[in-house]
Amino acid sequence: MAKTVTDPLRFRERVASRIEQLHDQTTELFTALDRGGSFREDRWDRPGGGGGVSRMLADGATFEKAGVNRSTVEGVLSPPLAQRIGAHTTASEPSRFFVTGVSLVAHPRSPMVPTVHLNVRYFEITGPLGEPVDAWFGGGTDLTPTYPFPGDASHFHRALKSACDRHDPAFYARFKTWCDHYFVNTHRDEERRGVGGIFFDNLRTGESGLSLERLLEFIGDVGSVLPEAYAPIVERRRDAPYGERERRFQLARRGRYVEFNLVHDRGTLFGLSTGARIDSVLMSLPPLAAWDSAPAYPPGSFEAELLAMLEPRDWAEL
Repeated sequence: MAKTVTDPLRFRERVASRIEQLHDQTTELFTALDRGGSFREDRWDRPGGGGGVSRMLADGATFEKAGVNRSTVEGVLSPPLAQRIGAHTTASEPSRFFVTGVSLVAHPRSPMVPTVHLNVRYFEITGPLGEPVDAWFGGGTDLTPTYPFPGDASHFHRALKSACDRHDPAFYARFKTWCDHYFVNTHRDEERRGVGGIFFDNLRTGESGLSLERLLEFIGDVGSVLPEAYAPIVERRRDAPYGERERRFQLARRGRYVEFNLVHDRGTLFGLSTGARIDSVLMSLPPLAAWDSAPAYPPGSFEAELLAMLEPRDWAEL
């Protein structure tokens, strides 16, 4: 683990405290953006160690469903699962893990307002005797529109680039490309889930010359980016008119969202593999979705334009 952290236990506590702050700030943001709904809070314990706080807004004025969860859990990590998540460990025996993070998924009621996802997390592995073995940060945020507003995608990406540039000018391009190739339904002819954002994992001490302390600052900026990156989009689109056709397409796109999260998402697979609270693991799923059989959209339709928007491009420069 990072030798720049002189007190690993103290660093854990500081990261968990920052995660708690981000959880509260994000809850406050989406309560204000909804303009009517409120979050229900559930606290839970994990049998293997740790627990979390799940907050859910359902049937709100702006959001049909929004979940903001945080957790701090620990337990035993099998060698195959350690390898799957990219841990630097060669032990043939199970090791122990500690992970803390916050995650958000918000599904708007209006198809004119895009869905947004964000998560940041810290992962630590110790050996059989409690010795530090590995530690890293991961996370990201991405935008999933139903209606083709290119300006919204550009606004979102410019805010992310600004947040990344404060820490390393190379971060945005690198993490954007990572996101472009992560949120992909490979079983759907490489169809992207949305217009991307940034995604990163396994950021360890020494990354771009940054210590774990500096990476924690970066994680804090990513976790705090939505007031700038997403809130103006909601305010701009919340009252735009729409009809049954737009709503039907929204449900179809939500179906693709569900497919990615259940088939490909690493976070979902990790949660299911470690006995996490199932309702928290699956909080990203929308309340309603639909699956059309081999849909075809005529050229020039808003549906066809939206699908064309999903192809990666340099949104921050548009």
